[in-house]
Amino acid sequence: MKEKQYLMIPGPTPIPPAVTAAMTRPVIGHRSDDFAKLHRSIEEKIKMVFQTKNDVFILTNSGTGGLETAIANTVSPGDKVLALITGNFGERFANIARAYGAEVEEINFGWGKDVDLAAVADKLAANTDYKAVLATQNETSTGVLNDIAGVGALVAKTNALFLVDGVSGVGGIEIKTDEWNVDILVTASQKAFMLPPGLAMLSVSEKAWRVIEKNNSPRFYFSLPAARKSFAKWNTAYTPNVTLFMGLNAALEMMLNEGLENVYARHILLARATRAAVRALKLDLLAEDHCASPTVTAVYAPEKIGADDLRKILRNEYGVTFAGGQGILKGKIFRIAHMGFAGKMDVLVAVGALEMALAKAGYSVELGAGVRRAQEIFLEKS
Repeated sequence: MKEKQYLMIPGPTPIPPAVTAAMTRPVIGHRSDDFAKLHRSIEEKIKMVFQTKNDVFILTNSGTGGLETAIANTVSPGDKVLALITGNFGERFANIARAYGAEVEEINFGWGKDVDLAAVADKLAANTDYKAVLATQNETSTGVLNDIAGVGALVAKTNALFLVDGVSGVGGIEIKTDEWNVDILVTASQKAFMLPPGLAMLSVSEKAWRVIEKNNSPRFYFSLPAARKSFAKWNTAYTPNVTLFMGLNAALEMMLNEGLENVYARHILLARATRAAVRALKLDLLAEDHCASPTVTAVYAPEKIGADDLRKILRNEYGVTFAGGQGILKGKIFRIAHMGFAGKMDVLVAVGALEMALAKAGYSVELGAGVRRAQEIFLEKS
């Protein structure tokens, strides 16, 4: 019998049966009253997740498309932009700004490190003409969580907009969009929202709208003014993925029924157990405890065993898929996702499979040590 497959990568993540069922319903017309009613229902729910009073636009594109939408509507050629980089996706956000002609200055904090607020404060004090500051809430490539509240408080004292990549965080990690002074928050469907890829979600502040209305970068499909015009009638500027809208509504209902505080606590618990298990196996973690992501854990492979070789054993022998390293960490780390439709038993399966894969690869491992440590963490909270 072919092994059951366990997908434990930071997107796309497993889809709950209730969400799958919602997406199998008959498609409705995207210009119909039924779609307008669905759209309005989604909006009421998603504002609770974003913790915002501002409109949240749901666009039919990927998370990267959402990031490009944020840049295309706020950055004109020649504008100065400050990019806070802690990994691959921070670099991507900066490169999107460059593609739109921005003069990008970077503060690179190193892969595996979080944003240093003192360095940001110094940079903002020395330069008063930034059009935008770019930050990543949860750096997927390194498993690092950044202090968005802290950065937002600094940027709010300036004229710059604060644009945040929340693609692998929102829905699994609390974010207070308005309270933390986030002008545009971007997330996507295939991470903690428990959906297939294909939707990006953005909230836009009044401060951002004042810039958007004067921005002269060309945009058509990514136009937020066009999105806002259609939004007034609970519609979308261009054809939406109706099926994913139905799934998003079901996913949001699941999250709100669980209770958002419980959702966030569950992700923190899964991360704690995963990290404790990894330490019990005498493996090194990339991110330090103070900035460890609740949704993805990055682990260094043993020196004599390549991370990708280990991942191949996991996938081929045990049906468990971990993510590999990106950029400068390619072949050095593997990443275990515990986001969205994830629970305690998923972590125990992941850790148990990791122990067996390590043993198969010739690493000296005490079988059961990691599983036992994860169990102890879970029992503390039972």
